[in-house]
This record gives sequence, structure tokens and C-alpha cells, in this order.
Amino acid sequence: MTTAADIMHPGAQWIPAHETLDRAAELMARLNVGALPISDSEERLCGIITDRDIVVNCVAKGLDPSKMTCGDMAKGTPRWIDAGADVSAVLDEMESHQIKRLPVIKDKKLVGMISEADLAQHLSEDQLAGFVEKVYARR
Repeated sequence: MTTAADIMHPGAQWIPAHETLDRAAELMARLNVGALPISDSEERLCGIITDRDIVVNCVAKGLDPSKMTCGDMAKGTPRWIDAGADVSAVLDEMESHQIKRLPVIKDKKLVGMISEADLAQHLSEDQLAGFVEKVYARR
């Protein structure tokens, strides 16, 4: 059985909800990633911030990324997967919520992230095609 831990990119980092969007962008650049899980004061997942969120929901609206926090952008229920979950559960979670990145949690701690690139390396062509069709479909 292939698990979330088998296909994830290990070593993901949180960004605290109180950090500003410019700091999030700096961390994304340093880590060469396009998304960061957002943690609350108790290191629980409270959202995900993406580079696109910063551009579309802050910069393009004329807002100051040094004044907005990651917590300001954390909306909705954050999605995640347990490290021991089967790859079919990973696909179901990502497809049903049309998300492209999924934090991986083990014993209530962030241990990695699964992105489209990780899926591309570990799925069959048919599985990958099904994922793309469901995630990018207009609802």
C-alpha cells in the first residue's frame, strides 16, 4: 500500500498566522515553494497561503503585504491528510475539494506536503489524468 508519507515532499514548514504576507513570500522564495501551511498559536493547521493568494487577494487589490497577516487570508476549513492514509484517500481529498496541495500530518505534527508534482512522480498516467480532470473541472 502506497501512503501519503510515501509520496509527500518531507520537511514542510509552517508559517504562523500572525506573520505578514511579505514574510510569507520571503519564506516561499527561500524554500522554493508556492504554498505554506498556516499554523495557529498552538501549531494547529488553520489554513494554507499560496503565492497566488498574496498576488490576487492582496497586491492586486492595492493592499500592503507588510500589513496583512497570513491569518487574514486563512479562510474556510483547512484540508489535510494523515501520513498513513492510502494514496486513494489522498486523491479523494484533493479531487473532492479541488485542491492542488495537501498538508500531511502525523501525530498532530506537520511532516510534509503533497503537491501536483509529487503526484506526477508517483501516479499512473490514468490516475494523474483523472486527478487533473477532477481538480481543474469547473463547478
